[in-house]
Amino acid sequence: MNKKIRRIGVVNGGGDCPGLNPVIRAVVRTAINEFGWEVWGIGQGFDGLAFMDNVRPLSHSSVRGILPRGGTILGTKSGAKLGAKADDQDSPMGKRYAVSILSNFRELGLDALVAIGGDGTLGFAQELSEMGLPLVAVPKTIDNDLSSTGVTFGFGTAVDTATEALDKLHTTAESHQRTMVLEVMGRYVGWIALHSGVAGGAHAILVPEIPYDIDVLARFLGNRMESGRRSSIVVIAEGARQANRTHSVKTKSKNGQVEVLGGAGNHLAMELEQRLHCGVRCTVLGHLQRGGSPNAYDRILGSRFGSA
Repeated sequence: MNKKIRRIGVVNGGGDCPGLNPVIRAVVRTAINEFGWEVWGIGQGFDGLAFMDNVRPLSHSSVRGILPRGGTILGTKSGAKLGAKADDQDSPMGKRYAVSILSNFRELGLDALVAIGGDGTLGFAQELSEMGLPLVAVPKTIDNDLSSTGVTFGFGTAVDTATEALDKLHTTAESHQRTMVLEVMGRYVGWIALHSGVAGGAHAILVPEIPYDIDVLARFLGNRMESGRRSSIVVIAEGARQANRTHSVKTKSKNGQVEVLGGAGNHLAMELEQRLHCGVRCTVLGHLQRGGSPNAYDRILGSRFGSA
């Protein structure tokens, strides 16, 4: 006979994302109202459970008013795939870390865990599940790149943010008769670049899935200039690359496992300047895409995930 659930935990990991608070709110409200369960919030990713330094009960008052808020009331922690089965037993990302999570999970009297995250967080959650921890996974990423998931919350708001930036860049590009490059997030997929580029009327969109030829792009933009169109907008995903070249990497994470992409936009602007013989400016949208209030779609999708 299955054990009756009385108390659950909720944790989020990886980067923040518009829509996290709606998920947490829906988990708490559904658990309390529909099932009479207790809900415990685990802060700063799985570290909160591993070290028991950021765990607290959640109630209706805890989640009141958070539906429109960006970020996460629990706090989060970015990082690479944690690797519960790592060979280094002394590493905080090794087996001791996972064993500590399992032990504290039982000490708190939790019956199940709701884990909200992207591929790294959910990959680690799967390893915990294989070690015996009962959990439910909620997919989260602005990049919209998780397998077996049609769309992820946060993506829509990120596209809105990038589209708004493009609308503003059009006016300054036209005023100065200049080519502008906008670099957006997405890691190795081009969903944000593609959707915002189409919605924002970009003249060229560069995505990781299709390596680009800088000379072909420069000729296209040069032809626009010669035909009297004095401004152009190019959207480039952070993971886009030229044919026969590697991705632009800013740095590696502390554990050396995850690349931190960066520089694709500035590199493109520099190469275009050399070919077009005119000023090309780059705007890196960066973490603005993760921040701010979630749009209506992401509030609804997050709430549906949390109450499922």
